[in-house]
Amino acid sequence: MKLSVVIPARDEEENIEETVGNLLPFINSADTEIIVVNDHSKDNTEGIVNKLNEKNPSVRLVNNLKPGGFANALITGFESAAGEFVVPFMADSCDDPATLSRMLEKTSGGWDLVCGSRYLQGGRRIGGPLVQGIFSRLVGVTLHLFTGIGTKDAGNAFKMYRRNILLSFKLKEKGFAVSMEACVNFFLNGYRICDVPTVWYGRKKGKSKFRLSRTLPYVRLYFCIIWKKWTSQ
Repeated sequence: MKLSVVIPARDEEENIEETVGNLLPFINSADTEIIVVNDHSKDNTEGIVNKLNEKNPSVRLVNNLKPGGFANALITGFESAAGEFVVPFMADSCDDPATLSRMLEKTSGGWDLVCGSRYLQGGRRIGGPLVQGIFSRLVGVTLHLFTGIGTKDAGNAFKMYRRNILLSFKLKEKGFAVSMEACVNFFLNGYRICDVPTVWYGRKKGKSKFRLSRTLPYVRLYFCIIWKKWTSQ
């Protein structure tokens, strides 16, 4: 199997059916699976995904048996995946499924990590908290400038990873910053990273999970990679 799309979902009964439905036209079910990771939901997320599976076997549910949280949900999905490549896809439909084909084209060229970038020419960020947008752009663009990392959007979760490499790392972050941590690991270990433009949409249904306090791990990772890059030269 070529690709596993991993959707972490906690209490996403308002969004998950629409998200999967929007995703299906952009994948080849013959070599792609969609894994929805139920992250200790208290609503009917699990039941909805099981019904989707009855209609389309390429969609399947995996329960996160680790402690709840975005990072553990993603890792559960990665460990359960069968694809050569894995890509997180947000349950609130913020990611653009049309980007997946461009990502796959890049993997055919030997890239190990293909990042969906909102800050590359042709990419956009539409909606969402203003502070979050300013922070992510500043971190992504300056990190690329200072270190030469092959993406201008290291903090974006929408990335396509070569699965065997990703699973070789012991990721430590427990929250959303795990996506940046994984990217940093690929970079520091010399794997090939590139960008493709993507459009990101702010959440239309449900409550945003963004909190200003969640930016602190990104700041720590930001200075850590700059320090390691500069001291290794």
